[in-house]
Parts: sequence; structure tokens; C-alpha cells
Amino acid sequence: MPIKNRQFVLAARPQGMPKESDFKLVEREIRNPGSGEVLLRTLYVSVDPYMRGRISGVKTYADPVEIGAVMVGATIGEVVESKNPGFQAGDIAAGYWGWSEHGISNGRDLRKLDVSLAPVTTALGVLGATGLTAYFGLLDICKPQSGETVLVSGAAGAVGSIVGQIAKIKGCRAIGTAGSDAKVRHVVNDLGFDAALNYKTRSDYTGALHELCPKGIDCYFDNVGGAITDAVFPALNLHARIAICGQISQYNATKPELGPRPFGWFIVKRCRVEGFLILDYQHRFGEGIAELARWLREGKLKHREDIVEGFENTPRAFIGMLEGDNVGKRIVKVE
Repeated sequence: MPIKNRQFVLAARPQGMPKESDFKLVEREIRNPGSGEVLLRTLYVSVDPYMRGRISGVKTYADPVEIGAVMVGATIGEVVESKNPGFQAGDIAAGYWGWSEHGISNGRDLRKLDVSLAPVTTALGVLGATGLTAYFGLLDICKPQSGETVLVSGAAGAVGSIVGQIAKIKGCRAIGTAGSDAKVRHVVNDLGFDAALNYKTRSDYTGALHELCPKGIDCYFDNVGGAITDAVFPALNLHARIAICGQISQYNATKPELGPRPFGWFIVKRCRVEGFLILDYQHRFGEGIAELARWLREGKLKHREDIVEGFENTPRAFIGMLEGDNVGKRIVKVE
């Protein structure tokens, strides 16, 4: 019998912060899997900042989501039916079939999960793209050395929280920025950062960074951009390294912000600034997951998941994440 499949499609291009009405819940029948294919029932859906760029209508590193198309997103599901020898009914797999209660895959884009190793949700967070982004962005681009100071913006978020902990594992001093006193307490008391700045209660960002980083900043992992990043450059040490991971403060802007032009500091500080995508490291995912899993087993790496219940709440969970109301990795539990 055909299966009824609920999906969220893009209904309108958001202007500024997305609204729930920009997404539409539709119900369609999903076909049976063909030769070599797998039918999956979605258990969890990831919501992430990069999705905002994908619905803007502008082609960047990937084609935009078209109006009427299913929203993109990483997923975890249970195999319902398989005509692929690599999978059988009951297997749990991570993939990328988007905001949909069911998906069909040819198997090449699926990662079978060992449910005995860690909770399956970690495949969307600390042992998935989130953890890998932190791992490669910090270690390959910033190349932190023991004793250096690492600053992480968006430190209470999914990626930032892991970046700071990896910095501590590597013997560095980890400083974060976050948007509430509760988040500051979390990154310092729970995650082991040395200090953190609540950017909503302190307007003199440059002065605050000089206080928190008296020996200067050697590595900056940027998740937010905007005024915080503008304030970082005067506090950089010579030959500092900067990894540009995200610019979430800019994603919902309706016009470009006017701000300092920091390029003069690049000369003064002789720093290196590099943007990156986790897709650049796809050939090394196995290496990264193995190391992250080892740190997790050894208790050196902690992670928090912010679970929203109910598939129908996916747009709300996404918008809330963009507004910063999550701590750690936001995930939607479908049922």
C-alpha cells in the first residue's frame, strides 16, 4: 500500500527573519523503493544555520531550494524496506532527505549507524557534520598550538561549543561569546571554557575582549560575523589565524550593514583568514569521526542536544535556532 508522506516545502522566500508561513506542510504518497533503493521512516531532522542561505534564492556553494520543493536538511531514519544489499529493514541510517517523514535513497548517501556506540542523534551533532565542522575548521585552518588563546563566537551553539572543547584538549585557552548569562555559565561551567562574554549586556566588545584575552587572540573561529567580528581584529596577535565558518548575524539582514573595513588589520597583524565548507573534507570524515568518538568515550568532549518534539514544529524549531533560543545542537524528533 502507498505510504502517506508529510513534507515541508518552501512556500515563499523569506524577507528578513523567516516566518512559519514561509513553509507549507503537504501530504503526498511516496513510491515503493526500486532496485538498489531503500525506503526510510524519518526519526530525527536537523535544523542548521546554513539552511537560511539555501532559501534565499541566491546560488552560493549549492543551488537554492526552489519554491514548492522539499526543505533541505540532514536526517536520521529507520529502514522500512530495502532492495539494496547494504541495508535491511530495521537498520538506522543517517542521510539527507530533508524535512520529510519518509525518504528514498539509493544507499550511496546513507551512513549506517551502530546504535551500540552512541545515541543515534549524535550523527547529526557531535559525531556528524556539526562535530566535523568544528574539528577540521579549528585544527586544519586555525592550527592551534598549546598555550595559545582561541576565541569562538557563538560558543553555546552546536559548532562553537565543540570548537572550544577541542581547543582545551589541544592545551589552549578557550574564550567564547554567547547571548545570555545562562549560555555563558554553560560554556564555562559545563564545557570548560576559560571565560565567555555575554555580548547582549556589554557593548564595548573590543574592550571586553582585551580584558578576557590579555595576551591577545591567536585563533578566532567565527560563527557569527558582524560587530563581534569587527571588534576582534584589534585584539589579534601577530600571525593570528581566522576560520570563517558562519555569519549568522547577517543571514536575515534585508540590506548590508555598514561597519568597519578590517583589511588594514590583516596587514598590521599579518593574519590569515580562510572560509571553509565541511564538504571540502568529505574524504577525511572517517578520520574526524574516529577522533571525536574517542574524545567522547574518554569524557573529554561533552555535547548538549536541544530536542524539539513533533514534525509539525520543524519550521518553528528552525526559526528559533536562528533567533538563538537553542543551547547546543537543535534537532527535531519526528514522533
